[in-house]
Amino acid sequence: MTDATNGNRSYMFQQDLQPVGDSLALSALCGAVPLLALFVLLGGLRMKAWLAGVISLVVALLVAITLFDMPIGQALLAATEGATFGFFPILWIVINAIWVYNLTVASGHFDVLRRSFERVSPDQRVQAIIIAFCFGALLEALAGFGTPVAITVVMLMALGFQPMKAAVVALVANTAPVAFGALATPIVTLGTVTSGASDDPRLNTETLGAMVGRQTPLLALVVPLILVLIVDGRRGIRNAWLPAVVCGAAFAVAQFVAANYISVPLTDIIASLVSAGAVVLLVRVWSPAEVLTAEPVEVREPGAVPAGARPRGGGASAGSGSTAGAGDLTDPDHHDSGADIARAYAPYLVIIAIFSITNITAVKEKLAQEPWTTIFAWPGLDVHNAAGDPVATTDFTLNWLPAAGTLMILAGIITALILRVRPGTAARTYVTTYVELRSAIVTVMAVLALAYVMNLSGQTGSLGAWLAQAGAAFAILSPIIGWLGVAVTGSDTSSNALFGALQVQTAQQAGLDQVLMAGSNSSGGVLGKMVSPQNLAIAAAAVGLAGREGDIFRKVIGWSLVLLAAMCVIVWLQSTPVLSWMVP
Repeated sequence: MTDATNGNRSYMFQQDLQPVGDSLALSALCGAVPLLALFVLLGGLRMKAWLAGVISLVVALLVAITLFDMPIGQALLAATEGATFGFFPILWIVINAIWVYNLTVASGHFDVLRRSFERVSPDQRVQAIIIAFCFGALLEALAGFGTPVAITVVMLMALGFQPMKAAVVALVANTAPVAFGALATPIVTLGTVTSGASDDPRLNTETLGAMVGRQTPLLALVVPLILVLIVDGRRGIRNAWLPAVVCGAAFAVAQFVAANYISVPLTDIIASLVSAGAVVLLVRVWSPAEVLTAEPVEVREPGAVPAGARPRGGGASAGSGSTAGAGDLTDPDHHDSGADIARAYAPYLVIIAIFSITNITAVKEKLAQEPWTTIFAWPGLDVHNAAGDPVATTDFTLNWLPAAGTLMILAGIITALILRVRPGTAARTYVTTYVELRSAIVTVMAVLALAYVMNLSGQTGSLGAWLAQAGAAFAILSPIIGWLGVAVTGSDTSSNALFGALQVQTAQQAGLDQVLMAGSNSSGGVLGKMVSPQNLAIAAAAVGLAGREGDIFRKVIGWSLVLLAAMCVIVWLQSTPVLSWMVP
């Protein structure tokens, strides 16, 4: 359709969910082609993530233009909006969060932080629980969007983990906290999207947060045990099951209580601190019969390790670690002063303080207004859904000041002052951070461009509508749709935006509970995080394994599918009288 305004011609595109042979099934199959291409290129052909992302984007554009009848201009504009969204806010937060970390490395204070973690326990299995799960959950709560993986994966490597093992542990650990990440941004988004698609009064942040808080804690119970298994195999389960169980139980209970009775936005902050405290208290009175340790390693300076390099000193793998007495520590004669330890932890305390202040209701509402936040229609992009209504995702939100990435820059400036990093060093470190993440930047922007093309052309809608025909059995498929959304976009927030309305509309048609199906989209989505190309690229780049994303993918895909199957069973039981009492 064309429309002439002031002499300028603009093309409006209306989605058709079954454009191929007037068949929904055939259209859905065609719509899935870009996803299949992405996973085959990444996992099957072991192609570099950035190249797989670019090729899959081209495939999505071809499918959109030739099969879904999207005008070339509209398809390209959809890709540009997606790529821009990939940089801001997603990469904006990741890049600046890693810069804050790199400042601690440049100042030498990361060594202090590492020794502090070592003194909690020299055992790598306990370190994996505390750093990847507990500390990672705190980073997820504050920032999200890949930040926990980017930071914890390097911390693990610095403690002696092999790069590949560090990446796998960090990715698997980044599951249970994801739905409440970035101060529950995915839940807030889900509430906004679903409330506009249904008149159910329960579709709000509080009730949806409570629903998710009755699903993801069940994952938290087992994830620490899986981490121990990854680090040290069956021996790890025999020797270190207790801290894994204590951590998982503490996190699960705290996440449930916080999401249902305290505050949805603060859920992961509370759960991460409670679980970390529980493990720290436990190791004061308990230690494993055999302690898994690794050779001391030096933390790399930003950009110092070439792709594929390993940290000096090797690192323990499953079954390859040395065993030692519980009192052995890396450099036991080194004693850090109280001031040095305080400065080492200061960056994270600064982050907590800044994010807490900006989430005070009055401050948050002020920053959501102009000139701090501007919402505008993406120039030239005019897309309507199958019902003829404008698609909301064509509006772009430029919250340049309250964006998490901008707040991270502020945290970095304060951190540089506290750690006494000179302005020139801080600036060089910032540039180096971009260089380190160059392939990840291309990957994220390409895959988000792909996601926007699929969504705005109707490919995603066709695939979702076809899956929705399962009727009551949709309860089993609901988490899978969320998983697919996060696997492609790398964001539970984006997945909720893509499929939230679909979930509640299908629930209405199938006679299923709308809150349950909406919550399942987010809970199932968290399990796609570990296989998303963005997270794979971020993890690989952070440990110097750029180009080996396919190897990492093959090591985590099994865990992702097993946990997804478990979530499908949980949701199905919650849709029946067996566990329907769990639905708020």
